Amino acid sequence: MIASMTKYSFILLRGDEDRFLEELGKIGVVDITRSIKPVDTKSSSMLADAEALKRTITKLEGASFEGISPVQPSTADPAADAEKAFERLSSLQDSLSALNAEMEERRPWGEFSPERLQTLEQQGLKLHFHKCAGKKFNAGWAAEQPLQVISDDGKNVYFVTVSRIGEDYSFPIDELDAPKGTTADSKARIDSVLKEIEGTKASILGLKACLPHLKRDLSARLSELDTYLALQGASDAAEGHIVTFEGFIPDDDVASAEAELDKTGAFYMKEDAAVEDNPPIKLKNNKFVSMFEVLTDMYGRPAYNGFDPTPFISVFFLLFFAFCMGDCGYGLILIAIGFLLRKVESFKSLAPLVVTLGVGTAVIGFLFHTFFSMDISQWEIFQPIKGIFLPGKIAGYDGTMVLSIIVGIVHICLAMIVKTYESTKVNGFMNSLGTWGWTLLIVGGVIVGGLALVGVLDKDLTKWIVIVLGTVSALGIFIFNDMKRSKLANIGAGLWDTYNTATGLIGDVLSYLRLYALGLAGSMLGLAFNNIGTMILGDGSNVFLWIPFLLVVIIGHTLNIAMAALGAFVHPLRLNFLEFFKNSGYEGVGRIYKPLNNNNKQ
Repeated sequence: MIASMTKYSFILLRGDEDRFLEELGKIGVVDITRSIKPVDTKSSSMLADAEALKRTITKLEGASFEGISPVQPSTADPAADAEKAFERLSSLQDSLSALNAEMEERRPWGEFSPERLQTLEQQGLKLHFHKCAGKKFNAGWAAEQPLQVISDDGKNVYFVTVSRIGEDYSFPIDELDAPKGTTADSKARIDSVLKEIEGTKASILGLKACLPHLKRDLSARLSELDTYLALQGASDAAEGHIVTFEGFIPDDDVASAEAELDKTGAFYMKEDAAVEDNPPIKLKNNKFVSMFEVLTDMYGRPAYNGFDPTPFISVFFLLFFAFCMGDCGYGLILIAIGFLLRKVESFKSLAPLVVTLGVGTAVIGFLFHTFFSMDISQWEIFQPIKGIFLPGKIAGYDGTMVLSIIVGIVHICLAMIVKTYESTKVNGFMNSLGTWGWTLLIVGGVIVGGLALVGVLDKDLTKWIVIVLGTVSALGIFIFNDMKRSKLANIGAGLWDTYNTATGLIGDVLSYLRLYALGLAGSMLGLAFNNIGTMILGDGSNVFLWIPFLLVVIIGHTLNIAMAALGAFVHPLRLNFLEFFKNSGYEGVGRIYKPLNNNNKQ
């Protein structure tokens, strides 16, 4: 849900701004209205410095060199030293690549010495270096020209010829430049660069000990930038002698915040925040729902008078993800990955979400009786509880496909109910009759149709309910959809809405078939790997065949989990962001609640 906000107007004497914002940062709950982007050269420079430091931290966190022992640094500026070390490492690796290429060029020519070549030239002789494909090499060339084969690698023949300096020289194969040095020279330079690379890596690993300090420095810089942007958002009054700030505090924090504000001696006025004030949006959800707030933020937070879609996303994204994965074994793997992520600092916050998605996948996969693409409903151990598994066929159609359509219809109906409630809350009942008409027609029709299918309603009662629903809905859709327009204009608008709704709803419902299709694709691909492994293993009597069997199964299912997880993230997100948000009228136009907070400063 969206936390209620109280709006504050702070009035200060010119010159007290810095001290006051410092005090607000200590309180840590006041969101001062400010720009979220740089507003001048100074703020742009501050942001660039913070982003550079963040990149350095990211590179240090990702630095991992096997077999290298860290060298503890003694530095007053670890960020600058780390950046120089990474630049040096990149330069050395480029040099190493060039030296390796040079080594490969020199290797076929053996240990030619440039000094020996100069000696021969002083004696009036010149060596000419050639290379040609082995199939094109003609041994008869040696009879026409002094020729010596240096090496033959199976593809190319490397050879030299000799001529006197000053004589005309021609040969059917293009001449190459003479080697600039020997392979021994290249090897010595490569060893030197490798030693420098090892030392640079050791320095980088040693600088990782400075990560806590660098992170605190980054927090302080971001806090300073935030305070500076807030300062630039101040308004002048009384010919520049007075400065005013506008800020917002969540209602739950008002009492404690005002106790601290009173200590500052600042004058302030407060009132309930209104939509027109564009207050920041703070989401207040339970522990389960709050895990999915990161998905809401990917689209945008709601308007202050809107609704928080996170509770709906938490249930349906989890359900859709589990449908797409659709395998109990894959769910257990995700749970294990989630627990491992708790030990990785940069992914620690996502670990609970991954574990939750894994639990949902394991449960749905079990109901779909699938374990690493094997049908566990046929296993003897599960025969006593076989009845809880999803039936293979529902009304003659694939059970998973039918369930996907049913879940999709429920999802869209819920979106329409939410849209109707929000429209009534914001615009009033009389100005929402068109929305009520469509909701009664579609949601009411689905409910009545479902009850009729299961035999709760007989044919005559169903007919009269449909007639009443259709009549009442038609009045809202075609006659009273806008109380300020003429009835003729409403009829025209109703016809246009009918066309758009009818065509749109069909496409929206069919979109949920992707849940069935992705789950089926993952299951079939996993089954294919199982079959390949089984064909390799045979009857299992050959012990040595277990190794390729395990390799095929493990690698195959690893690839399948990776691809299935990608699809299971993207497509459920699409169903929530497009189908649900469109039918619920959700718009992510709110700004994130971001209070001033300098508690991380050193």
